[in-house]
Amino acid sequence: MNENACADGAFDARSAWQLAPTVSLRSEPFGALAYDFHTRKLSFLKSVQLVGVVEQLAECPSALSAIDRAGVPANEQQRYVSALAALARSNMITPRKPEARTP
Repeated sequence: MNENACADGAFDARSAWQLAPTVSLRSEPFGALAYDFHTRKLSFLKSVQLVGVVEQLAECPSALSAIDRAGVPANEQQRYVSALAALARSNMITPRKPEARTP
């Protein structure tokens, strides 16, 4: 099973994600370029708000909470989940373990 997928093969937006360690974002007027220095793959993040979501991933317990924290309206959230799923399939974002919370 692909580590970027949940049990049914779909992107799991309830899980914790992060920008892959080999990927760098370069801001552009349309959003950003994501470049993987390991694979030399280039992806386009076609909105500034999507860039905000990707930047929030490392700080949030799930992709859904990163979408919410970036201020994506509820009626647009599924579109952002789809965009993150595409980034996961191309290994631009990778799963991470959420930090343990101390009581």
